[in-house]
Amino acid sequence: MSTEWKVETQIVLSKPLSLKGGSDDDYSAPNLIQRILSLFKNIRPGSDLTRMQLPPAFNIPKSQLQCYGESMYSVSDDLLGKCNRGETPLERFIGAVAWGISTLRPLIFGVAPYNPILGETHHMSRGTLNVVLEQKENLEILWCHNLVPKFYGTSVETEVNGTRQLKLLNHGETYTMKCPKLAIKFFPVTGVEWVGICRIRCNETDLEAELSYGGRSFLGFRGSPNSIKGKIFNSSSSKLLSEIGGHWNSTVTLKDLESGNVRVIYEAIEVISGLKTPIVKDPKAVWASESALVWSEVSRGILSKHWGSASEAKNAVEEKQRNLLRERESRCENWVPKHFIVSYSKEDGWSCFPLQKRVPPAPIVVPI
Repeated sequence: MSTEWKVETQIVLSKPLSLKGGSDDDYSAPNLIQRILSLFKNIRPGSDLTRMQLPPAFNIPKSQLQCYGESMYSVSDDLLGKCNRGETPLERFIGAVAWGISTLRPLIFGVAPYNPILGETHHMSRGTLNVVLEQKENLEILWCHNLVPKFYGTSVETEVNGTRQLKLLNHGETYTMKCPKLAIKFFPVTGVEWVGICRIRCNETDLEAELSYGGRSFLGFRGSPNSIKGKIFNSSSSKLLSEIGGHWNSTVTLKDLESGNVRVIYEAIEVISGLKTPIVKDPKAVWASESALVWSEVSRGILSKHWGSASEAKNAVEEKQRNLLRERESRCENWVPKHFIVSYSKEDGWSCFPLQKRVPPAPIVVPI
């Protein structure tokens, strides 16, 4: 068997997450609610679930890294290009807000992506957009997030710490944005929702946005699921410029407070529709640390619903990581990322900086 064929058949790529939540495939194992209750029965409210290891029955066949990547390259509309082509700072800022909203996806209750292993990478291309460090038409995106899930008895809330930076290099503008929280509710109504406050700011223009993502009330009878409400203002003068409203999974509008005009700035069905599954273009060039390769056997088991095989494969990945950790500890070595410099501060949280200025085209591509 040739090396090329062997590598290509190992890689498992699944459909992107869709606007309806998940993809066309059903990844859930039988008796999901019973499995969830048994999973949390010995966990105290307030417990940090960061290191919790989920059985494959609770996973979708892709890593969290792939999900982050999909939110940038699995789109049908060029929001980043529109943002960069805005004629005024305000128009470019509104474009950055629309792009930030577009990175959210409806999720599937009861299942989650794999937690990435140390050193895992995701290298993908779509046209001129290369993912690891994001670059396109004088654009650069640095995305550094740290998920901290906590159990609260009837729900799990995940804080998404860290920031995203969208840089318009030819305009000299940098947009810094946070991410809302992810709430998984078990009782009395099950569901997965993005909730909380998200802020977007451009230091060079003093423009700032505050977005509030809403969901159902505790009992599930009130509230507006997937709602978004916010404002754009000048942070130095505190002048209110625009109001934002709608639903992030359908239509978001912006009202200009000076003219009173209302227009659509984001239409989810236009951006997250007709999404295509990535393909392997050059199997020999796939990095050994690629997400789709690291988790390939686990994903194969989930997609075929062979849960025993999926569990064995996942245990093998996790045991290998434990062995590597023990080896590093025996040599008193700390793990160092290959592609980024990572730093942490109490004020800003985790930040990352690329070691290379440009990312080469990837061996895995999204068909256009």
